[in-house]
Amino acid sequence: MNDFYSLAGKVAIVTGSTQGLGTDIARRLLAAGARVMLLGRNRETGMALAAELGEGCRFCPCNVELDEDIEQCIEETLAAFGRLDILVNNACIYEDQGLASSREQWFQTLNVNLISAAIFTQKACAQMPRGGTVINIGSTGGKFGAAGRAIYPASKAGLIQLTKSFAVTLAEQGIRVVCVSPAWTWSPSVARFSGGDQALADRVGAHFHPLGRVGRGEEIGNAVCFLCSEAASWITGVDIPVDGGFSILGPDQGIAPRIWFERLGNDQ
Repeated sequence: MNDFYSLAGKVAIVTGSTQGLGTDIARRLLAAGARVMLLGRNRETGMALAAELGEGCRFCPCNVELDEDIEQCIEETLAAFGRLDILVNNACIYEDQGLASSREQWFQTLNVNLISAAIFTQKACAQMPRGGTVINIGSTGGKFGAAGRAIYPASKAGLIQLTKSFAVTLAEQGIRVVCVSPAWTWSPSVARFSGGDQALADRVGAHFHPLGRVGRGEEIGNAVCFLCSEAASWITGVDIPVDGGFSILGPDQGIAPRIWFERLGNDQ
């Protein structure tokens, strides 16, 4: 591996990493040479995954809504690996009933998706050396309107803004903060929608992603690894869309008005 892209000697914490995208990100960080602390709420699942991923990987149970859990995980990471260079704020819940969402639903989702990222960054960066990196996992959902949704998009939009503010604040410490925003990515939620059929997910996703399919978790993980490497040393405070072109399309899905009139006119 080119040393410019290597993460050898680096130590990362990945929140919400015992399933789905978080696991894929952790796998790619390990492949790039980093040592990784997995975080999640299910001890049995986390311990099994850490054993599967092998050398250089540990698990710490963590409820990111609790400051004491966050502090404990940072302490365990330092005890296990001796340093902390990378924080990936990936933990996320999808509780969202749009306009009908209750105050309790707003509080819980924002607490997990947004506030926990802020608090984890605050506490982790106190232990990071110059050259440290914070990666926030955003979403195309934080950039566009969506019927029937409110809390999840608001939390991701907030995370994109948080990235900008913290990047300015932490620049004096030599710590970079970057947001990575996936579009539809093969994950437990997309697998549920498609009945576990990845080919179906790709066919549906092709309508909204110019590259013709949904993303893969390892592709998001590759972007995270690049952004944590020396190759990205002049990148901070921005949102990086890793979305197969999703965010370049408008409501017309990139199809000319003439084509839409031909299609819909023929349907009448």
